[in-house]
Parts: sequence; structure tokens; C-alpha cells
Amino acid sequence: MTLTRGGPARARGGTPAHRFYSVVVFVLLASLDNVAIGLVPPLYGPISDAFDVPQRLLGLVTAVSFLASAVAAVGWAYVGDRANRKPLLMVGTLIWALGTGGSALAANYPAFLAAQILAAVGLGAVGSVGFSVVTDLISPRRRGLVMSFWGLSQGVGTLAGTLVGGLLGAADWRRPFLLLTVVGVAATVAYLFTYDIRRGQSEPELADALATGAEYDYRISRADLPRILSRRTNRWLILQGLTAQAAFGSLVWLPVLFAQRAEEQGYSAATAVVVGSVFATLFQLGGVLSIVGGLVGDALQRRTPRGRALVAAVGILAALPFYLVLFFVPIRIDVPDGAGTGAVVRAVLGSVVTEPTVGLSLLTAVVALALTSANSPNWFALIADVNPPEHRGTVYSLGNLVNGVGRAAGNGLVGVAFHGLRAAFPPPLNYAVGLAAFQLFFIPTGVMYWLASRTSPDDIAAVRDLLHERAERL
Repeated sequence: MTLTRGGPARARGGTPAHRFYSVVVFVLLASLDNVAIGLVPPLYGPISDAFDVPQRLLGLVTAVSFLASAVAAVGWAYVGDRANRKPLLMVGTLIWALGTGGSALAANYPAFLAAQILAAVGLGAVGSVGFSVVTDLISPRRRGLVMSFWGLSQGVGTLAGTLVGGLLGAADWRRPFLLLTVVGVAATVAYLFTYDIRRGQSEPELADALATGAEYDYRISRADLPRILSRRTNRWLILQGLTAQAAFGSLVWLPVLFAQRAEEQGYSAATAVVVGSVFATLFQLGGVLSIVGGLVGDALQRRTPRGRALVAAVGILAALPFYLVLFFVPIRIDVPDGAGTGAVVRAVLGSVVTEPTVGLSLLTAVVALALTSANSPNWFALIADVNPPEHRGTVYSLGNLVNGVGRAAGNGLVGVAFHGLRAAFPPPLNYAVGLAAFQLFFIPTGVMYWLASRTSPDDIAAVRDLLHERAERL
């Protein structure tokens, strides 16, 4: 593989308007795909009632879906690092839309599980291949900031799924799935009008060569896989996901914790579902501050090549005590039972000001999420920093696979923990104790980021040297 000469039109890579449209589409669709991830947990109760199965089996659906998406992403990413990425993204989006539609039409639990797995296979393409595309749009100096928007779009999508599932699905759990199916088909059409982003186009070392019409033709091969795993920073970035996502995966039960608190105070199940979804969404708004984490990571990275990893390590470890407070602070819920969704939402929002315990919980949650959200943009940026362009999608997918295992374990095992803790701690205390215990997985995560901060300087320098050598071969 070599850098080869291409035509001038190819070198330009589209007009500024076309480039802007393409960036917007990729970021928005990253959000949309994560709506599908957040859709099911708020509806555990209604779906379990409809299929006459215990709620922990719905937790199993989410866990299996996380794992299926992560496994599929490895195959999607490897093909994406070798071929045209745009068709893969379109096919992946259609697959998850088909699976989401099948979920709405499922007549029993096995059919629902199968449809969710199909949707997860499609989601694997959007995350891994989309990451490879987006990193080719961002210069190293701004990777943390722009990747914070990429990660934030995913977090917002998950929150939107939680909110849409709880509000639109409170009366009929199938409606949000049908709506998302229609939107998924429309998203596939939006892909048609994006341009093919050139591999390596954001790298300063390749800028002069690409400006004169060269084409970066290096592609991943199976012989590269041992080389990928031999990079020490890659190993820490991949392994940290096992423990980090065990903690993050448990947090999908936040709507259930707050719904149980509402039921404990005498509210009906339907009202409790809405309350739980709104509280969980409100309390995760601190994730918006991932932009700050990206900016701080960029700034510190310009001072030291250890910067991004150090920011992630400090954020993860500092967040732990705030999570523990969040789960145990009592909340007094004062909403009109049986009222419409809008009235319940307004009452919950008003309680932030009128109920001190709610305000304290919100502040604690915002700080906790703000600190842990420093992890996401700096993880994305570090993968791009320590790997050449043709390896990034595959490395991301390997990390995502481990993330999926950790998240599936966290999501599934915490459900078992809740059930086991009922003997000693009646609901909702069993949910609070279980969630608190799972946040301890953040400790080894922070340690692994600190270890990555020690290995990343050499790996970053090696990639820069490699790209310089390739550019000089023209």
C-alpha cells in the first residue's frame, strides 16, 4: 500500500457546505442510533407485563443487545478500515431500523429478544465505522473538543431514548419503537447526500501530500492485528472499558430506582414510570459538560502528551463519592398522580426549586456526570492519537467490544444483585445499594487511565514518525 496520486476534485473532498452537512449528519445520527439503546429500560415494567415475564429478563435483553452490538462492531469496523465506509453506514442503519420495527411488532418475549439483537447488529456499524469517518475530519489539536460533541450526541441520544420511552410509551410501549423505525429509514436517506470523507485527511503529517492530489491508500490487514495490540496504550484503552462500563451499564437502571421511589410514596405504576424517566433524564444532564472535559484534554495535551489520559483518570476517580451520595439522598416526590404526562413533567421540573432534596440530588448528579464525562472525548481522541488512520475503526471496535462485555455484565449482574438484595433491603433501598456497589468499578478504570498516561507519549510519537515516512515516499 502507498500514497498515490488522485485527481484534484478528489483532493478537495467536497465544498464547505457539503462538508458541514456531512459532519452534522454523522453527529446527529450517532445520537439517533443511541436513542434505540435508551428506549427499552424505562419500559421494563410495561413490556414485562405485556409478555408476562419478570423484569430481570428485560434487563437480559439490554445486556445481550449491548454484547451483540459490540461483537458485530468488530466485523463492521474491520471491513470499514478496508473499504468504502458510506455504504456500510447505510446498511447498518437500515438493519437497526428493521430490528426496531420488529420489536414493536413482537408478539412474545423470544420475538422481542430476536428483534433487539437484530437492531444491535446494525448499531455496531454506526458506532465503529462512524468513528473512523469522524476522526478523519478532526485535526489532532481539536480532537478532544470535537469528539466531545460526538460522545455528547451519543449521550443525548441515550437520554432522548429514556425520555421518549418513558413519555411516549407510558400508555402504549410499542409506539416509541414504531416512531424510531420511521426515523431510521429517513436517516438512511440522509446518508445518501454525504460525501466520502478521505482517509487520513486530518493528519498534519499528510497535509502537503494530500493537498497536491495524493491518496492515502494504506488499509488494514490481518497482519496488523498483533501490531495493534502491541501498542501499550491501546491495551489500557481497551481494558479500561471492562470496569468502566460495568459501572456505566448499571446506570441504565436509574429510571427504575426513581420509579420505585415514586411507587413507595404511593403513586400508581403508570405515573411512576413517567416520574422515573424524567428524573433519570434530568439527573444525567451533567453529561453535557463532556465539552469541558474535551477542552481541558486538548489544552493539557498541548502541554504534555500525557494530558488526555490524566484528565480522564482524575475525572473518573473524583466522581465516585458524588455517585454514592446521589443514590442515597432521599427525594420527596410531589406530582399529581394519574395526571397527564405534561402535568407530571412540569411538577418534576418544579420540584428542583421547591424541594431541597431534589435540588441537592440534581447538583450531585450534575457534578458526578460532569466528571465521568471527561472519559469519553479523551478516550476517543487518544485512540485517534496513538493509531494510524487505517487502524482506528478496528481499535475503536475492539474497545467497544470490551465495553460491551463490561456494560452487559454491569447491566445484567446488577439486576441479579437487586433481586438478591431484596432480602436485606426492601425496594427502593435494594436498588440504591446495588447501584452504589457497582460504581466501585470506577477505581480500576482510573488506575488504567493513569497507566495509559505513561505509555501514550511514545505511542503518539511513533504514529507521527510513521505518517511522516509515508508522506515522504511520494
